[in-house]
Amino acid sequence: MPIYEFECQECGNEFEALVRLNEEYRVVCPRCQAANLKKKISRTASAKKECASCSSGSCGSGGFT
Repeated sequence: MPIYEFECQECGNEFEALVRLNEEYRVVCPRCQAANLKKKISRTASAKKECASCSSGSCGSGGFT
């Protein structure tokens, strides 16, 4: 099940929900129980290994060693 990010159009609450395929219509806001939701476009998570010589990963190795 994918995790989607939603924003409630009623109260402005932003939250994540595990949603089965084709069951987005069942999701409601956990704060106000409204079903008027907007699915947000999420950035994908990526694994980043920091360089041993710096903590920011900006040493030119692209964060990979």
